[in-house]
Amino acid sequence: MVSRWGIRSASGRGVAGRAGVLACVMVLVAGGAWGLRAASASPVGSGPAAWTATADGPQRYSDVHIDWDVPIRMSDGVVLKANVYRPMDAAGQIVSDPLPTVVNMTPYTKLVTNLIDSAMAVPKLQPLAVQLARSIDLTGTPISGFGDLVHAVSGGAITVFGVDRNLIRSGYTMVVADVRGTGFSQGDWNTLCAREQLDTREVIDWSAHQPWSNGKVGMSGMSYSGINQLQAAENAPGPLKAIFPVEPGSDLVRDVVAPGGGLGTTFMPLWLSLVDALKLVPDVRSMVTGTFDWQWLSDRVADPLTMFDALLAALTVPTVDAVPPTLATLLQSDSPFRRGVLGHPERITVPTFVYDGWHDIFANSAAHVYDAIPLPAGEKQFLMGDTYHMNPGSGTGMPGGPPRLDVLQRAWFDHWLKGVDNGITSYGPVTMRQQGGGWVTSSGFPEPGMEYRRVYLSATPSGTAPATVHDGSLTSNVPGRDRLTVAPGLTNACSRDAAQGSMGISAVLDLCAKDNRVAETNGLTFTSPPVGTPTVISGPINIHLNTVQDTTDGYWDVTVDDVAPEGTSTVLTTGQLAASLRAIDDAESLRSPDGDYTQPYNLLTLDSLRPTVPGQPTPLDIAVIPTDAVLQPGHRLRIDVFAGNFPKSLALRPLLNNTQLAPQHLDLDPAAPSFVNLPTNTPIP
Repeated sequence: MVSRWGIRSASGRGVAGRAGVLACVMVLVAGGAWGLRAASASPVGSGPAAWTATADGPQRYSDVHIDWDVPIRMSDGVVLKANVYRPMDAAGQIVSDPLPTVVNMTPYTKLVTNLIDSAMAVPKLQPLAVQLARSIDLTGTPISGFGDLVHAVSGGAITVFGVDRNLIRSGYTMVVADVRGTGFSQGDWNTLCAREQLDTREVIDWSAHQPWSNGKVGMSGMSYSGINQLQAAENAPGPLKAIFPVEPGSDLVRDVVAPGGGLGTTFMPLWLSLVDALKLVPDVRSMVTGTFDWQWLSDRVADPLTMFDALLAALTVPTVDAVPPTLATLLQSDSPFRRGVLGHPERITVPTFVYDGWHDIFANSAAHVYDAIPLPAGEKQFLMGDTYHMNPGSGTGMPGGPPRLDVLQRAWFDHWLKGVDNGITSYGPVTMRQQGGGWVTSSGFPEPGMEYRRVYLSATPSGTAPATVHDGSLTSNVPGRDRLTVAPGLTNACSRDAAQGSMGISAVLDLCAKDNRVAETNGLTFTSPPVGTPTVISGPINIHLNTVQDTTDGYWDVTVDDVAPEGTSTVLTTGQLAASLRAIDDAESLRSPDGDYTQPYNLLTLDSLRPTVPGQPTPLDIAVIPTDAVLQPGHRLRIDVFAGNFPKSLALRPLLNNTQLAPQHLDLDPAAPSFVNLPTNTPIP
């Protein structure tokens, strides 16, 4: 089988393996932007130092002109509103030369984007904010995670999220449009589905045919505005020449809506509340000028709280039989919603530079997006930080790290939209902040040289986790028979899972986000002996559990951890699954030649629901988010097993009722062992 992940087969265990919303809050507090100078069409210096020097140099033009709330009529008559940013020369004249255009489609209202832009335009504020962010070093304190979050300001993410005035001054036009049903645009919010995707393509075509455009269009933005970039590139209009999606998702049900069949109870309510609140903010200026859009008001009255009915149903409907259509659309594979939010990166033919983070809410999709794009290295690039959704770019622009995100975006657009020979296609193509190590560059993901190996879960005490429900071991040999029991609890409120679900908000507390021992007090742990050499783990991971439920359902959460010699247990990656949603689509899954899954693809649909039989063993294959990490000598590998994952997620209410929140059992049976299928460069001892 041809591998999506590029992991070679190994003897024995071979494989053919495979919102940024709250960042906006940081923006409004701290501001931040970095200067970019004009690029010529002739060859320029290559490499990160040259790109940074270009980005931090003077601009070709002196100022920016804004055309406010430009109406763009869609093919069905709905009018979207956009702000158009154009460069101005030293004489104060709007530049009339046709220029390449960058489009950002946002659901967070371009009013917020303009507030960010206004903060960035305050003289001396942005360099002061950057300097302040870089000066914060909380290493060794209990809140070092706060410093990690603040470093997003100095990593260029603010510019990518907002309006990059310096990019515009260097010779670009930028169009920031409110997606249908949000901001000042008319219509009902279609939430990344078919009509909204068509809108994006129509805005691209509109932009390319304006007199200020030379017909070449790129796309920018993060989170939601990164997702719609991927969607546009899957069926790209001719003018679309390059995209730079930051923190995009491609399989939103598995990423954030219902990962493993558990509703994203932290992220989803926060996100929907924010977008639905922002879309109700009226255009005050139009009220003053007498140009208020009454169709906008009519549309908002008709659809004030998009998707909240489905959210409430997921939390309150007691049985599967009672699931209403509003919730069923999330749980049916052929529904317009499921079709709309399931990406197809294998259709992308537009040069794509993807940034994401190992603990981002969309980390599940990130590596697959890069791998699936059918473009050669260089025409696609992948940069992965050790970050959450709230702090993209943290660690970039620092000594030993890659350039800032705005620097990379500038180099990307200069090459693909202006034809600048700046060497950006020779970068990477895969650059990752290796957990437990530093920045690494690879020819692909996973890193070359990985082999999948079974590591078994054993009840034999490891002596490393006495405060847990059970302190077990990891071993390369099939263990003996035992049964371990774990019950639902609340300790995961202090965990990296909780930090991931909250986009990084709770990551300020190292006690929770950087040490899993509090959460582990209500979990089963399985820990290996210390490794003797640097042991790289790179790729998707499957954890196979032989479970027993006392009811007709259960909810399982697993983590893969790096245990330091002094005992700190750092979560590298995580996975979860409702037992009744264990059905797997083999056509979308990957296995080792011996039959072990390397990345199971659970269907997560009502049609695939398979209640468990009380007291009967039920094998589960739990897909763990792909990662890249290194266990340093003296460190240990640990697998944690929990009965639930609140507050990050909660089994959908009908399934939660079926679990009865009863204790769950793990059968350690030599005839049907539990194990982790792990991609490493050397065996775990």
